[in-house]
Amino acid sequence: MSLRRILTLSSALGLFAGGLLAQTPAPKPAPTPTTASAPMASTAKATFAGGCFWCVESDFDKIPGVISTTSGYTGGKTVNPTYEQVSGHTTGHAEAVEVVYDPSKVSYERLVAYYWHTIDPTVKDQQFCDHGSPYRTVIFAHGEEQLKQAQAARAALEKSKPFKEAIVTDIVLAGPFYPAEDYHQDYYKKNPIRYKYYRTSCGRDARLQQLWGDQAGH
Repeated sequence: MSLRRILTLSSALGLFAGGLLAQTPAPKPAPTPTTASAPMASTAKATFAGGCFWCVESDFDKIPGVISTTSGYTGGKTVNPTYEQVSGHTTGHAEAVEVVYDPSKVSYERLVAYYWHTIDPTVKDQQFCDHGSPYRTVIFAHGEEQLKQAQAARAALEKSKPFKEAIVTDIVLAGPFYPAEDYHQDYYKKNPIRYKYYRTSCGRDARLQQLWGDQAGH
């Protein structure tokens, strides 16, 4: 069993895992499934898959202008999938994070630029120590304008990237997004010791530093 699944199971059951101190999650209202429909005019949505959604959520919460982040599943065929189904590689979903942001404070272009520096875009169906299609990197664009901006950003990056490997991250239009179970939301806040242990042990920041140098986002 992978480190990630051990930590996930221990969080869901409220047990000790890997010799780490068990922590009690703060209560949070259960999220409801959403689709790619447009949010209120004063806000906008962006959806990114970058491997472990605990890490993607943590990364984007640091950006001024981001209002909220929700871990969930998208890009698959099963309606309202569970973590067990997705991690079993049977639904086609990717772990992803839906970002709600204020366009007057942060642009979609800025979010996409930041996203690149928080992932390894050179590997397919893998991010760091997590392997399989649920951990693929994808930009899920909400509408044609986001699609064009994301594609343009990838094209520019392919010319300027500081590494020789090809970029394999997909860019597709967003479909239904299903929020993950409550114990996955704000995992890095609820379980800071486990989260730090997982992120370090998985080698995420070390690989980002190798790829991006001082531009690495984490």
